[in-house]
Amino acid sequence: MASSTDFVQYIADQCSGAGEIVTKKMFGDYGIYCDGKIFGLICDDCFYLKPTEAVRTLLRIVDMRPPYEGAKEYFYIADVDDRDYVSTLVRETCKALPAPKRSK
Repeated sequence: MASSTDFVQYIADQCSGAGEIVTKKMFGDYGIYCDGKIFGLICDDCFYLKPTEAVRTLLRIVDMRPPYEGAKEYFYIADVDDRDYVSTLVRETCKALPAPKRSK
């Protein structure tokens, strides 16, 4: 089951306090980017963040799940209604991730 466009837009809006948020359709679901850096996935109307130690300490509940079959585990974020919380998680995740590689 793919994610609904309404849910994808809602998550993008909730993350918008972290920077410029863009979603891109990938394999039937979505990658989500902040200022050009991919930080998470939206799959089956669920929001997942790339795991980082910096964010682990900020999570209200640490719930690791693969976003799709065969994937590595990501942080599953169930509490998506708290905009400040979600934006903080995104901001701190992006700080901890390496810069995107430039295409040739």
